[in-house]
Amino acid sequence: MTKSERTGGTAVRSGGTASSRRYAVGGGPGTAGRLRDLSAQAVTDWYGPLTPATRTAAADVQLLVTELVAHAARRGGVPYELRIDRSVDGVWLQLSDTAADRPRPGGRHRPAQPSGHCLYLVQRLAAAWGWVPRERGRTVWCEISFPSPARTGPSEGARSG
Repeated sequence: MTKSERTGGTAVRSGGTASSRRYAVGGGPGTAGRLRDLSAQAVTDWYGPLTPATRTAAADVQLLVTELVAHAARRGGVPYELRIDRSVDGVWLQLSDTAADRPRPGGRHRPAQPSGHCLYLVQRLAAAWGWVPRERGRTVWCEISFPSPARTGPSEGARSG
């Protein structure tokens, strides 16, 4: 019995720090939704109450997590780990899966098609993306930029009067 089977879910937090989360993924129905929820929680923990600008970036994180999981499934792979890191400029996503092929955009984008938009969306929404071959498949990564937090009041330590 795997760790995710014992917990009844498809994702189990297996490590991380204050600015990094790592989840072991068991695959199966509901994987994308659970990973979306976990990524949303990480962003909320790191960025606190979202402004309109950070809310857009947070939605991009959730969408790209979903698209990376979908891309793995379409290529016959099973996701086995999601890593989410807060970087200086935003959020870094890494999805490791068992697919062995190089991720390639599907040529000319066809918006009227019901599927096949995964890497097109990654290219459009991510500041950068790529992949790394692994012994057990590959890791597809992308970075989503977040706006700098705006200062809403006097800086710490400032005194009035």
